[in-house]
Amino acid sequence: MGRIVANFFISLDGVVESPDQWHFPYFNDEMGAVVNAGLERNRAFLMGRRLYDEWSAYWPGSTDEPFATYLNTMPKYVVSSSLTDPAWANTTVLPGDTDAVRRLKDDVDGDIAMSGSATTVRWLLAHGLLDELQLLVHPVAVGRGQRLFEDTPTHRFDLTHSATLSTGVLHLVYTPLP
Repeated sequence: MGRIVANFFISLDGVVESPDQWHFPYFNDEMGAVVNAGLERNRAFLMGRRLYDEWSAYWPGSTDEPFATYLNTMPKYVVSSSLTDPAWANTTVLPGDTDAVRRLKDDVDGDIAMSGSATTVRWLLAHGLLDELQLLVHPVAVGRGQRLFEDTPTHRFDLTHSATLSTGVLHLVYTPLP
């Protein structure tokens, strides 16, 4: 049975939007090892429609190796009620309902990664479908942008792993509590 694991670069003030504008000064080989360890466990990638639209416009033609090859060959699943004919290779559309995501978890043997969509994470949490939340908390307050949790009910988590990287970034792994 698969596990849905959400991965985010996040600022101290909870911003996950546009990490390309604040994340890179903290990226080094140590963080690369954390990211790569997660990539090695993934057997599929789950995303919402907006992320699909952004990434499918960029990654199929990208020469940013090895991540482009990873994403282009990985089975991808898009939760969407409006996408009907995905052009990106290895992409399957899931209707925006919980049963489709539960079936996906039953069918995948390993981790189902997702990142880049706070809206999708909030939806997964609300329906008890998220199994793990991995955060790389950067020592920067961005001040504006979409936050991971905005206008949501209270969610409780169990901290299952923590490590401090040499750049001051915290690697935190949480499991949602019922």
